Amino acid sequence: MYDIGIVNGKVFVDGTFIHLNVYINAGKISDLSTNYQKCKKEIDATGKIILPGFIDPHVHFELNLGRYTSIDDFKSGSISALFGGVTTIIDFLDPINSHEQLKEAFNKRLKAAQNSKIDFSFHVTLGQFNGDLDTLFKMSKKLGTRSIKVFTAYSTSKRRTSDKLLYKLFEKSIEYNVPILIHAENEDMIVENVPINLHSKARPEISEISEIIKISEFIYQTKGIAYIVHTTCGTSIEEVKNRFAKIHNKNLFFESCPHYFYFDDEVYSRRDAYLYTMTPPLRSKIEKEKLKANIDNIFSIGTDHCSFNKKDKRKKKTGNLPMGIGGIEHSFILMYSLFGDKIIDKFTINPAKFFGLYPKKGALLPGSDADIVIFNPNYNGKIVESHTKADYDLFLNTKIKGKIEKVIKDGILVIDNQLLNSPLGRFIRR
Repeated sequence: MYDIGIVNGKVFVDGTFIHLNVYINAGKISDLSTNYQKCKKEIDATGKIILPGFIDPHVHFELNLGRYTSIDDFKSGSISALFGGVTTIIDFLDPINSHEQLKEAFNKRLKAAQNSKIDFSFHVTLGQFNGDLDTLFKMSKKLGTRSIKVFTAYSTSKRRTSDKLLYKLFEKSIEYNVPILIHAENEDMIVENVPINLHSKARPEISEISEIIKISEFIYQTKGIAYIVHTTCGTSIEEVKNRFAKIHNKNLFFESCPHYFYFDDEVYSRRDAYLYTMTPPLRSKIEKEKLKANIDNIFSIGTDHCSFNKKDKRKKKTGNLPMGIGGIEHSFILMYSLFGDKIIDKFTINPAKFFGLYPKKGALLPGSDADIVIFNPNYNGKIVESHTKADYDLFLNTKIKGKIEKVIKDGILVIDNQLLNSPLGRFIRR
């Protein structure tokens, strides 16, 4: 007898929907079948679609920025994630300047994440790194943190990676099969600490576009593995498609975030413009529409979830406020409302395979973790709830299509339009 059976739904398998029943035992998917089997608990999913639990590969819970710390810790952030169907996240270690600092950074973040209600992993993050690269890559793999993030900006906070080092990282990435995540902005084109209404102009679109073109050339030459985080400009993607087609989605991959599809830089003329501040900033309507037009060329969706309270954000200049907004709870439903079924892979199998989580995560297969979303595609309404600890949510009252009705984590029903159980997350080596 199975623990749980999800019956009469349409199951997402290999990019299509099949009428199957899903049977769960001991926290794992045991069987997918057209037959009806005996089970202790049966969930009728008539009219619903059954999806793998979502993966957010880009979050910042409890991020310490010195003066400020992001308000959602691993407990509150993971509960908010569960309401959005997200059952696995990848957060970031604090920046390191040497391979000798990696173990300490890992242990510190692992301790902070013990209250997570969903599974988690980490990306290694580099500051102004001057250690041994081979040791760095070997240690990253040994710790189960098989990805490394760099910044091409932020010299003032000692996080910028030079072109010389970036090129070497790409060479090592293919040797060790460890992808390099890149916050791509051309620092020489950025102006720091400007009035909020100038935020997008001070970090202009060409800053991202030109940096991504340079990175693409590096990848073309090295055959390395690059993953561009929070891509904001459709032009960035079009330039890579047109000039570097051979590496697009083979060596170079694009992530973007829901807020770049829903807002544009006109919000920076509002009185509450400070609430919309993140880096890179929101872009022009033209670039937002280009981004939408290139959804098929975007590999995955992250949220860059980094939420703060209004009082921390209410500043007149960009240098005095913490950058970032929340959104993990609404990510899937926002993107589904715009693009429908075509975005499912971007939340599931794509990040799972790329970041070494597959087949435990990202698919509904016998032996996979029983992390499952039961989704109603026929619902029409608005976002009316928010479970972040932040005292504002930019997406409240946004019109949506579809609704996450139930979430199963490790074979336990944890969301049934409300939080039923408080599961325990675990670190996932990859």
